[in-house]
Amino acid sequence: MREGRLPLIHEDRLFPADPSARAVARRLYAHVKDLPIISPHGHTDPRWYAENEPFPDPARLFVVPDHYIFRMLYSQGVRLEELGIPTKDGSAVETDGRKIWRRFAERYHLFRGTPTRMWLDHAFATLFDLDVRLSAETADLYYDRIAERLAEPAYRPRALFERFNIEVIATTESPLDPLIHHKAIRESGWKGRVITAYRPDPVVDPEFDGFKANVEALGEITGCDVSTFAGYLEAHRKRRAFFKEMGATSTDHGHPSARTADLSPVEAEALYSRIMQGTVTREDAELFRAQMLTEMAAMSLEDGLVMQIHPGSVRNHNAGLFARFGRDMGADIPAATDYVHALKPLLDRFGNERDLTVILFTLDETTYSRELAPLAGHYPCLKLGPAWWFFDSPEGMRRYRELVTETAGFYNTVGFNDDTRAFPSIPARHDVARRVDCAFLAELVVTHRLDEDEAFELAYDLAYRLAKEAYKL
Repeated sequence: MREGRLPLIHEDRLFPADPSARAVARRLYAHVKDLPIISPHGHTDPRWYAENEPFPDPARLFVVPDHYIFRMLYSQGVRLEELGIPTKDGSAVETDGRKIWRRFAERYHLFRGTPTRMWLDHAFATLFDLDVRLSAETADLYYDRIAERLAEPAYRPRALFERFNIEVIATTESPLDPLIHHKAIRESGWKGRVITAYRPDPVVDPEFDGFKANVEALGEITGCDVSTFAGYLEAHRKRRAFFKEMGATSTDHGHPSARTADLSPVEAEALYSRIMQGTVTREDAELFRAQMLTEMAAMSLEDGLVMQIHPGSVRNHNAGLFARFGRDMGADIPAATDYVHALKPLLDRFGNERDLTVILFTLDETTYSRELAPLAGHYPCLKLGPAWWFFDSPEGMRRYRELVTETAGFYNTVGFNDDTRAFPSIPARHDVARRVDCAFLAELVVTHRLDEDEAFELAYDLAYRLAKEAYKL
């Protein structure tokens, strides 16, 4: 227990220690803290909003869907089976939510100083009125309180969506997804805006598990002849059009590198033929992904979908976990990433297009000031996404602002993306971003680099307007 039962979250958290700067940060934060949430790049399950069923239990709300949590626990020797993570072959895993929760609670100290701890404490305090720290001793108190609340109508997904003041949230689906849950949401009459985003990785990455079968399925869904590269591209156009009808305003591309290519039609057809024949090499796979980024940029110029590129992740680095549990098990590891040379073929074709928006993300922080800010500070089509994944932390967000602002300014960035899988962390993540930005702006004010009226405008833009406009929401 905490002596004196201090609040889990301090009202001045993340604000500057200097009193004058803190006072400015408080004023700026008061101006933006209650703005609606724009969540244009998320991974929550659309089934939640479609079916609006109660969340099963605290463990399946917080632990099981969130690799930010189980990644840390796994690193300290906890088996994923013990945390209820489903296996690919359906073999037995822990199903007792209370046992999963206790394993998490006993190790809550592992999250000290992490952004995950801030998000969790925010949710525990604001959603469930908890004012003692989670630990082995308080595990059952937490579990019972949260389980009791989850049984109430006010804690169903749609009610929480409205309580969180979410104006719009984007989920992320493969071109092969029938989007039945998005259809159900539309047909339900509920006013919450949940849209999809086109994530074509399974049908543009020759090294993706089941790639050839995925491409053939894409052809069946669209009625296109995918035996030719032209037919394959037409299948993408049709599927993108369907996603756009279902509310999509963006595409999402998670490639190992930022490499792009601009092959001739003959070269592209030959490359596609080799890949579909199953004779693909590592170089062919990389070249095909590179070509498809350029092709997707061309399609975005045609249909207006905003293009997001977030390269530089060695995905599924843990081969054993991938074989047993599949993708997205917290083993996506950052790698050094080149943008200047890698993006040049795409930028040579489309870099000066004012009607195209390409949002760049990174896991390689060293590129912010050296490559990304200068690129976005020059090419009309480019914008910078915020600190993302390992950098959606107070320190990462602060460094992001410091590294990109002097070259790209604020208005070549796109606000904040929460990139969440655990629904309760959405308002917490946005609160952290708003506090960090207000703290950064406050220090510009007190060091006389920005007038306070400008800081008020910027705080609003960073919290709300830039993301809404960049993603055409």
